[in-house]
Amino acid sequence: MLYFVNFGMPDHKSGIEHAELKRLQLFEDHQLPCKIIARDWNRTLHMTANAAGVDDDHLLGMFDYYQHTEKVVSKHLTVADLDFGLQNLTTQDESEKHRYIVKRKNGAMVARVNYDDQHGRQVVSTEMFDGYGNLYCVNFYDSRGFKSLIQWYSPDNKIDNEEWVTPDGKTVIRDYYKKDVHGKLTKTGWWLSDHQGIIHQFATIDRLFEFFLNQVNGEGGNIFILDRSLLADDALTRLKKPAYTVMHLHNSQAGDAQNPLHSILNNNYEYALNNINKYSAIVSATQRQTDDVIARFHPTSKTFTIPVGIVPDKVLQAPRITEAKRTFGKVVAVARVAPEKRLDHLVRAINEVHKQVPEVTLDIYGYYDPTNKYEAKRKVEDLTKKYHLEGIVNLKGYTNDVASVYNDAQIFGLTSVMEGFDLAIMEAISHGVVGVTYDVNYGPNDIIQDGKNGYVVDFNDWHAIADRMLELFKNPQLMQKMSDGAYESANRYSPDSVWQNWNKLLTDAKQTLKGSEK
Repeated sequence: MLYFVNFGMPDHKSGIEHAELKRLQLFEDHQLPCKIIARDWNRTLHMTANAAGVDDDHLLGMFDYYQHTEKVVSKHLTVADLDFGLQNLTTQDESEKHRYIVKRKNGAMVARVNYDDQHGRQVVSTEMFDGYGNLYCVNFYDSRGFKSLIQWYSPDNKIDNEEWVTPDGKTVIRDYYKKDVHGKLTKTGWWLSDHQGIIHQFATIDRLFEFFLNQVNGEGGNIFILDRSLLADDALTRLKKPAYTVMHLHNSQAGDAQNPLHSILNNNYEYALNNINKYSAIVSATQRQTDDVIARFHPTSKTFTIPVGIVPDKVLQAPRITEAKRTFGKVVAVARVAPEKRLDHLVRAINEVHKQVPEVTLDIYGYYDPTNKYEAKRKVEDLTKKYHLEGIVNLKGYTNDVASVYNDAQIFGLTSVMEGFDLAIMEAISHGVVGVTYDVNYGPNDIIQDGKNGYVVDFNDWHAIADRMLELFKNPQLMQKMSDGAYESANRYSPDSVWQNWNKLLTDAKQTLKGSEK
């Protein structure tokens, strides 16, 4: 079995989740059994995974595993289905707060029932109060309609411990909180009752997860692809039975991607890279990154270069959209609005372009990173106001329909500090969008071939970004030539091409695991 290891499958997905989904589909197409492993509990895990095309057969949640809820029949749970163990209760709907207030006849509050207004008022949680009006516990309900997590509160209204229960109410996982020397509540341990009823205790969720991975691995012979390094970079080196373990580098291994051989390491990968030979294989998305990893760490583990992105055949074979049918002047960026994306650089470039091409617009699609009180979003907004670009620069938020965005755009702009690959710009060229990017490691300077499907300009030179955009807008024939080049270059990421690369790794895994049996 192949396992892709991650936190979960959020509604707002990063490039890592999109890469996993594409890989899952690719492996399914080649009849390879595979699952996404989700370490963290989330009441909507199955709902968001199913919505992304991942059915329950291809999803393995650690909490599901111990709660016996890997597969359950979903139920639409409403307030009417809840039993509070009391009679003669009244229910008041506070629709503006998406909750019901449940009271005794004397007016004393029994519970607040929070519901999901987008899904028929499905129960999300119940906040329970004692006879003195004190909150004593909060029950969280899985989106499939059963109680899953209970948070118990101390008299000072702090979480004391948490319990995860089976659908029939048996506690199988607990965690504990204690005050440290500073009086701050800190999680101090985990308790597990496994499938045999044997009790185990762990200091951290990392050790619990390690135990879980060993149970999943069973007698061995499985392949684990670690997509979120900090989740199990240690655990996958401590499996008790033979397995083929893959560290997948989704971002730069170096803190400064422009100085990969000498800068400090990206802390997400520091442990893994310092223990690189404890893994069976290391995967990078570009040859340039693979070469840099080899040059710096000299691994004895196998190294593979495998693009994280896949362009479906139906996209590659779709009718091409000419520049005449696109909105003139439309520039797009699809990325988290986060500090490392430096979208403010792109706004500065657009301001220069606008002086000569008044039709230009910049539409930014992506969810807003809350780092430093949404610093990146504020920078974009402040520059938009400073340069009087209201209605020209537009923050569009997250979208699931990027195809429509790309089919109407002429240019994709990218000004990141670093990238591991950048699925967005790969998807953009597959729709004929011309890329203009900084010469940034890794991905953009590999996906964009300067002068063929776009332009690669000097790192940090947003004036050069503006100049290249102007060159394209002022020369329709050049724009069309570059768009044709974008369409053609996307064939590098066809399912067949990417599968050939994965097949090399899988062949090595088969040979390695066969050797471990001797």
